[in-house]
Amino acid sequence: MPSSLFEKTARWFERSTAFLLGNLPCRQSCSGCCVGVFPVTILDRQEIQRGLRALPEEQRKRIERTAAEQVTALTVAAPRLNTNHFIDQWPEEDIDRIIERFDTWHCPALEQDGTCSLYEFRPLVCRSMGVPPVIRLSKVIREEENLLARVEAEEIETLRHRLGVKGEELFLPHAFLCDPEVGEMRAGVSSSKSRNAAERHVHSTT
Repeated sequence: MPSSLFEKTARWFERSTAFLLGNLPCRQSCSGCCVGVFPVTILDRQEIQRGLRALPEEQRKRIERTAAEQVTALTVAAPRLNTNHFIDQWPEEDIDRIIERFDTWHCPALEQDGTCSLYEFRPLVCRSMGVPPVIRLSKVIREEENLLARVEAEEIETLRHRLGVKGEELFLPHAFLCDPEVGEMRAGVSSSKSRNAAERHVHSTT
């Protein structure tokens, strides 16, 4: 089952949508935010990997092939990814440059009909994006959002130490591939840079 943090984040978005009386650009089968590249965390990667293991082999391999092609292109554009897939220490302008360069890429999990093949295992950023920051939510909902962000930061730090890896953030396509550098993910609000980059991506597609 998805971790309680992922479930709680999805429920937080549902409550936010209800509070705003459905006045959000996100709708069922809308895939505007599923186009482009953005950072995710090792916590998101763990969830994506669990989802991939639950898919039929043919579908999983197709998704992984797409991700591998994207990773190859990313590495050509940014050779430093050859030696370190983590982007925690990258300047924001370098991350933005990659986001802008590959802003037409479809997420490897996006199906032709606009649905997500890993919807139940989607990253936290995919569960929480869509509420424009200029919209005023209730104090209770904002406090819950801040609490979720603190829990996420704690879980990411715990996972990083457990896996013994040297970073927390990586570009989305890397999350779909088995990666010895990231570590084998065992069952057990993104960091500010990931969340800010993802928000810039969402706002550029709406």
